[in-house]
This record gives sequence, C-alpha cells and structure tokens, in this order.
Amino acid sequence: MARIDFHSNVADKLEYACRLTRKIWSATPAGQPVRNIVMVGEKADLKKLDELLWTFSATDFLPHSFIDDENAAETPIVLTDDFASPALHGVPHADVMIHLGMRMPKDVAALVARFPRIVEVVTIDDAERLAGRERYKAYRDSGHELHNFDQSKS
Repeated sequence: MARIDFHSNVADKLEYACRLTRKIWSATPAGQPVRNIVMVGEKADLKKLDELLWTFSATDFLPHSFIDDENAAETPIVLTDDFASPALHGVPHADVMIHLGMRMPKDVAALVARFPRIVEVVTIDDAERLAGRERYKAYRDSGHELHNFDQSKS
C-alpha cells in the first residue's frame, strides 16, 4: 500500500516543489542509496521548474533532467509530463513521485505499485483545489493511506 501525502493550500507550487525536493533528496541516510524522485506536471510548469531547480538556492544542487534526456537513468530527479511515459521504464526511479499537475493518473494501481510514496501538491487556485479533492477521493476509495499537510497553517 502506498503512502500518499497531499500538501494543500500551497501558494507557489514550483517554489514549494523545489523546497520539498531538496528536503526529500537530502534526507537520505548516510550510506544509503540516494532517494530518486520523479516529478510529474504540465510541460510549461516543468520548464519553469527546470530553471528554478538551478536557481532557487545559491548553496544547494539538485541534479535533475527531463525523462527523455540521455542521462535520465543516472540523474536522481527526473521531470515528466506523463505518468505512463515509456521512458519511465528506462529509469530506475521508484522511490517518490511528486505530482504538480491536476490530472488523475489513468492507472492508479500501476502508479502505486511503482512508487511507495506519492506526494500531491495542491495550490490555492480553485480549479486545482477541486481537482485535488477528486484525486484525494479516488486514492481514498482505492484504500490508500492518505495524509494531508495544510500549508496555509505554516
């Protein structure tokens, strides 16, 4: 059973995604393999996120690439706009998926089988909140462990 975290009421999802990715990636215990992260979102957001991952911190380096880049298999953080991209079969990433988009994955069973931890980022935008609620219900109805982290209280 996958653990699914909803981070709701996020003001800026791309900035938030950078901080969250840094936290997850840097939390790897000493001597353990680096935790791999797949980030799924809309193409336009991913292009902005790509730039932001390079510039949001003067002291942190978050190695990342797009899923179709030739070095994606060796890069711990990959970006894709497709939950079922054939390119995902070519990368060993199976630790954490961060979803920044509004679409519900078509094959939830396959997604939770691959990723033991899924993080859904939901902004304060009304359309995104509604889509987030629908995803929450779908995961809940499938019997997954859900956790909500309301960012309006931080």
